[in-house]
Amino acid sequence: MPLKISLKPGEKFVLNGAVIENGDRRSVLVLQNKASVLREKDIMQQEEVTTPARHIYFPIMMMYLSDKQNDAIYEQFVVRMNEFMSVIQSPEVLAECVAVSRDVMAGEYYKALIRCKKLIAYEEERLK
Repeated sequence: MPLKISLKPGEKFVLNGAVIENGDRRSVLVLQNKASVLREKDIMQQEEVTTPARHIYFPIMMMYLSDKQNDAIYEQFVVRMNEFMSVIQSPEVLAECVAVSRDVMAGEYYKALIRCKKLIAYEEERLK
């Protein structure tokens, strides 16, 4: 099924590792085949990795954008997820962590990123 992306003027996105910026007008792209796409709002820069949940999100994002298997990045994800889960007491959040891990193991990195955003929101709520 094609993926339709509506872009704001000047909005950036990553498509299979290439950073692309929309022109000065709103536009719509239709991707006809499977591709790794992340909108600007979903891209995390290294300097934004400041909390435990963000330390989980970042390696998942890197695996999603990479066209090769990288054991070091996967290991980083595993270590950070184990650390995070060791301090979580909420059964709902632990279940979400397990779901993120399952998605990563299945190579469903985009699904894992979406789920990981819930972990980031939970963490932000707890840190307030």
